Amino acid sequence: MKQTFGKNERLSSPRIIGRLFKKGSSEVHTFYLFPFRVLYIYDPLPDLPQVLFSVSKRNFKKAVDRNLIRRRCREAYRLNKESLITLTGESRPSYIAFLYLAKEIVSYDVIETAIKQSLAKLEKLPAGRQKSHPNS
Repeated sequence: MKQTFGKNERLSSPRIIGRLFKKGSSEVHTFYLFPFRVLYIYDPLPDLPQVLFSVSKRNFKKAVDRNLIRRRCREAYRLNKESLITLTGESRPSYIAFLYLAKEIVSYDVIETAIKQSLAKLEKLPAGRQKSHPNS
């Protein structure tokens, strides 16, 4: 399998991003794993999980710092996503957001470890947690 992170794997739809960040929504699941808060939604549509990486402008004023953290996160995800992609479509989350919460720039090793642990946790989640849509 190619270790790429193409446009089709990036979460860029404003509608879906809005669903991910909707307060009090029952379809959005979340957990914390330093330095990330991970939000995810189950949806039968995409063949590959779509991922978003967010770094707060409040904590990192300089765009250079935010970009460095995002680059490290994307690279760690790109190298370790294979285990998540091999899962069946119903048992893996379709849309995932990694929110970087640390107040300082952590090393790539810390980010990679956290991404690996997050992906392992996403793999082990029960498949029955997805919400059935009334329109189906």
